[in-house]
Amino acid sequence: MTGAYTDLSVYDYPRTACPLCAGESIRTKYTITRYSLPFNIDMCRRCGFMFMNPRFNDGVVSSFYNEDYYRGNAEYSYYDEREAEKFARHVWDKRIKVLNRYARGGNFLDIGAAFGGLMRAASRYFTPYGIELSPYAGTEARRRFGSAVHIGTLDNHPFSENFFSAITMIEVIEHLPNPKTAVRECYRLLKKGGVLALQTANMDGMQAKLLKDRYAYFMPGHLSYFTRKNCTSLLHDAGFSRVKVFLPVEFGLLPKLMKSRYTFTSWLHYLRWLKITRYHLLSKLHYGNFAATSSMVVYAIK
Repeated sequence: MTGAYTDLSVYDYPRTACPLCAGESIRTKYTITRYSLPFNIDMCRRCGFMFMNPRFNDGVVSSFYNEDYYRGNAEYSYYDEREAEKFARHVWDKRIKVLNRYARGGNFLDIGAAFGGLMRAASRYFTPYGIELSPYAGTEARRRFGSAVHIGTLDNHPFSENFFSAITMIEVIEHLPNPKTAVRECYRLLKKGGVLALQTANMDGMQAKLLKDRYAYFMPGHLSYFTRKNCTSLLHDAGFSRVKVFLPVEFGLLPKLMKSRYTFTSWLHYLRWLKITRYHLLSKLHYGNFAATSSMVVYAIK
């Protein structure tokens, strides 16, 4: 590696084959240099899967998810859902209500549980459990839910086979270096008829295609990038009997609008609803593998 890659100690070894289909015909699609740590996005010519290559090593990846990440104080950051919970509950509650139509109660697992907001919403219908990589966020989730929260990963969790009727990975699978292993583990954890719900970007969407390397989803913590087609194939190959794709999401516009009010400090901010509405309606334009935007939620039934 040359050029922008000045500190090779932060990267793992480069992959020579696709992590999804094992195809050996891969090529560099983009080089992202807008962060202090640059990275390549490679694409498999066989299945279209895109992935960071070489990816950041485990130590670097773990270091991303500290307090500054959740407080919005890091170069690569997220929002603190505890401060937004009153507004985010509109989305969480609607999401869980839809999920319950498929799973009908039982044990629920949120992978990437953060502070436990979605777990709290799930408790209306399910017995909630969580997995959270970040000790900072996971400790708070444990304060709320005790030992039902595992601070760690899918590789070292304590849960039993066929234990859950519903599992969620909301904007999580893109953070995983080995999504195939993760999806198969979710399948093992689900009981017959259980549902896995995941949300990630659809790289076949025109939003991603037009923006190319400027697409905001290319972030240091995002290691894996899917299309609708290869995500569906991944789930079927893992054993799931039925896969349903929602574009843009599995619920309507109103919960999105209500959640957005978290950032409003003036009545003029309600004008942002025009942009949110436009995006939501534009996302309804899709046919086959074509989609106008890159929002995607996928339900997989065991």
